[in-house]
Amino acid sequence: MEKYLNLFGLTKKVNYKNEILSGLTVALALVPEALAFAIIAGLSPLTGLYSAFIMGIVTSVLGGRPGMISGATGAVAVVIVALAKTYGPEYVLATVILAGIIQILAGVLKLGKLMRLVPHPVIFGFVNGLAIIIFMSQLHQFKDSAGHWLTGTPLYTLLGLVLVTMLIIWGLPKLTKAIPAPLTAILVVFGIVAAFGIDTRTVGDIASIKGGFPPFHLPKVPFTLETLSIIFPYAAIVAGVGLIESLLTLNIIDEITETRGRGNKEAIAQGTANFLTGLFSGMGGCAMIGQSLINISSGARARLSGIVAAVMLLVFIMFGAGLIEKLPMAALTGLMIMVAIGTFEWASLKTFNKMPKSDILVMVMVTLVTVIFHNLAVAVLIGVIIAALVFAWDNAKRIRARKYVDDNGVKHYEIYGPLFFGSVTAFNEKFDVLNDPDEVIIDFAESRVVDMSAIEALNKMTERYLKVGKKIHLKHLSPDCKILLKNAEQIIDVNVLEDPHYKVAVNKL
Repeated sequence: MEKYLNLFGLTKKVNYKNEILSGLTVALALVPEALAFAIIAGLSPLTGLYSAFIMGIVTSVLGGRPGMISGATGAVAVVIVALAKTYGPEYVLATVILAGIIQILAGVLKLGKLMRLVPHPVIFGFVNGLAIIIFMSQLHQFKDSAGHWLTGTPLYTLLGLVLVTMLIIWGLPKLTKAIPAPLTAILVVFGIVAAFGIDTRTVGDIASIKGGFPPFHLPKVPFTLETLSIIFPYAAIVAGVGLIESLLTLNIIDEITETRGRGNKEAIAQGTANFLTGLFSGMGGCAMIGQSLINISSGARARLSGIVAAVMLLVFIMFGAGLIEKLPMAALTGLMIMVAIGTFEWASLKTFNKMPKSDILVMVMVTLVTVIFHNLAVAVLIGVIIAALVFAWDNAKRIRARKYVDDNGVKHYEIYGPLFFGSVTAFNEKFDVLNDPDEVIIDFAESRVVDMSAIEALNKMTERYLKVGKKIHLKHLSPDCKILLKNAEQIIDVNVLEDPHYKVAVNKL
């Protein structure tokens, strides 16, 4: 029995009250987000709600990170909006199905481990940028239907209700943790609005959420290569964006809970969820860091909270639309602002005088790209590329050569640091071929031959010495260097002469 309970994260250590109440809180927070993202993508509001339900239930059951919440997201909406406007919603469904297949393949091929290549400054920048986006996305609540900023009584009413929500979320945990503060705040503000008849914007003012069970629907698109050429680029981007957001969110939740999720399992779950979403009239999605943090901060740690959130969302759609549409947006706005404040890595601001300048540059760049373009995947990729280039540059400058001539008149070059594409130029500058004695030893005891550029550099270096009739030895090549050199023989002439440990002698003379 315990084995089956573990499958759903329902062990004896689970606090069922926290899980259920957290799930209810998340479900309430999912409604306006799902509606907004569907509208952004140019699709029916119910499309976003159906996506949130299917993504939430599938990833909660099958995912690799208990407590993480998935649903319709802005990152995916931004990708598919052009497709929806140009080709229509049927192509969106086909795209989401294909994106799911790509994500499943990524999980099967265990590509989740590539997240190890994301450095910490990139994660800092990603989180900070996302916090700013979450905060800025709430500002439209302070505008009227014509896009003008609220003034007078409507503004003061909204500000007052938002501040009450934030105060409860901030202060209640200091008094008691018996019930989740976010849910308490939503219910209190809802009660205040209902009791005093306060005129303020509600969920129903955005769109109606009334509907039925997500209908099964095969995309009505021609199954041709032309269709594939249209949807594949979008599907690849949706799959990439979804995996990057989901795996980064997984890492963040791992740090908060001091546990470890399973990236490849999460990738398969995300793919399965997107595949089914496309078959059941949804727009696709991925992990949602805002809702995940609401869930975790409310005390949820198991799969049950995500299951409850998804099921309650469906209940709202099918049976509780009339009540949920009366929820004041001020309560949900205050909740999301507190999420933004909690998401921002305030500790990162203290590192500006302590971290390397290159790390600060990466962090700031990722934050700016995230905020300006609202494309988290591009921001992370740019951050990783910048970090990789900085790392390569720093290591390129670290190559050194200690030179001396022994009693037998043999000149020694003891190389320190990695020899790779970035350090080849500095490596070549260390040698004085014309003025060196007739015999030279290059010692790699403290160095490594890393890539093809390094092998080619060695090849050209030995050629230079051979042309002037001098003998050169390469010593202390590591086993991995020897394998590289052996493989390189099939492509280039490897002029390694009389290495005591490794002999690949191609004498051109």
